[in-house]
Amino acid sequence: MKKQENAPLRFASLSDAHRALGLPKPSHPLISLVNSATAPAPGVRPEQFHVLSFYKISYRPKLSGKLRYGQGYYDFDEGGLLFAAPNQIIGGAQEPGEGACSLYTLLIHPDFLAPYPLAKKIRHYGFFTYSANEALHVSEKEKELLLALFGTIEEELASRLDEFSQDVVIAQLELLLTYANRFYKRQFLTRKAVHSDLLQQLEEILADCFSSEDLPSRGIPTVQYLAQRLHVSPSYLSDMLRTLTGQSAQQHIHDKLIEQAKEKLATTALSVSEVAYALGFEHPQSFSRFFKTKTALSPLAFRQSFHHN
Repeated sequence: MKKQENAPLRFASLSDAHRALGLPKPSHPLISLVNSATAPAPGVRPEQFHVLSFYKISYRPKLSGKLRYGQGYYDFDEGGLLFAAPNQIIGGAQEPGEGACSLYTLLIHPDFLAPYPLAKKIRHYGFFTYSANEALHVSEKEKELLLALFGTIEEELASRLDEFSQDVVIAQLELLLTYANRFYKRQFLTRKAVHSDLLQQLEEILADCFSSEDLPSRGIPTVQYLAQRLHVSPSYLSDMLRTLTGQSAQQHIHDKLIEQAKEKLATTALSVSEVAYALGFEHPQSFSRFFKTKTALSPLAFRQSFHHN
């Protein structure tokens, strides 16, 4: 059977990835750090789509001119970090040419983390599911901190492995992720102008959705739908909103739903079932439970209290 030309490359193990990159077999089967300054990797071009069965953290020395925000908004001309979780399709989004190659690429199999709390914690870092155009841009000072951590991990993996090696690497990795989390929060705030535009667009999209006659048939807008309309990843949208407003994208949708529900209950003669269908709920019972959870009142009780005031 002829192989599908556009099918992404699949790497089930670190050894598979090293082989494709033209690198020696990794010294540890569950973790490796590729330093392109000492081990150039010509095998897989950055523009090729690929799927990994492990986590990937890459530091690129130059991101400027490759990643767009709004009308070409950038914090720094320095490099930055890109993250990928297992089973994501990655690559293909970067433009080839200068700055496309990573200086450091850290590959971590989930099994390496298994004995540690980080195995669970790492799944809560939203940036592992951000898109390539949502990379973390870092300042010179931030870059020094990150490169020092990569250097420590590289040195530890290159040394004779002993009973403490995994503990040391896990500690450095956890610190790296904590810094990344902090720097992303900084990035959300320093890009406030761009993100304020996104927030305004979000409000406009939600307003259009809830005023549309198609809402009953299309259903309640999802985070995925909003992210697609805004050209960002769902996790990036939620993390950005949480930093700027204290609420996730899902909470924004819920707030808008409650606003609309209160308005319809207070100003129309629609029955609770009719309000539920008008807002995109398939079942009135689901709407009633949702409304009571958010307001501590049933829809009927709200309507009665509103008219009694």
